[in-house]
Amino acid sequence: MIRRQALTLVFTVSCLVIASSQLGAQPKPAPELDYAFYKARVEPIFLRKKPAHTRCVVCHSESNNFLKLQPRPQGAKGWTDEQSRQNYEAVSKLVTPGQPMVSRLLMHPLAPEGGGDVFHSGGRQFESTKDPDWKTIAAWVNGATLSGPKKN
Repeated sequence: MIRRQALTLVFTVSCLVIASSQLGAQPKPAPELDYAFYKARVEPIFLRKKPAHTRCVVCHSESNNFLKLQPRPQGAKGWTDEQSRQNYEAVSKLVTPGQPMVSRLLMHPLAPEGGGDVFHSGGRQFESTKDPDWKTIAAWVNGATLSGPKKN
């Protein structure tokens, strides 16, 4: 009987030690979104023509939807730095840093067969999460910088 009580006590104390160590554990902080990586690697994706698709910028600079990109000046191949910063702010609101699979920017244009949203009026820009452009945006969401991943 005493042995059973001792084992119960040891078990209870062990559970409490494990539980208290879990309570004190700090969640991993979300990575910061890097503007330089965005401008150099992510923003060009919005200008890129993919077979059988319209460029993202065509719909997302002329319509009123969740992703509102700045209209480019007539004949310009890209955006000014000020426009890029405005785009960065708009795009950043559509991601959850450190969580590409819940970031609207990545899930909305991803084909449902690849795990994406059911509807995207611009078609499926990404057939799967293996698409190189999808991976680039996911890397940015995960904290990538031009010099490599950030260390937290």
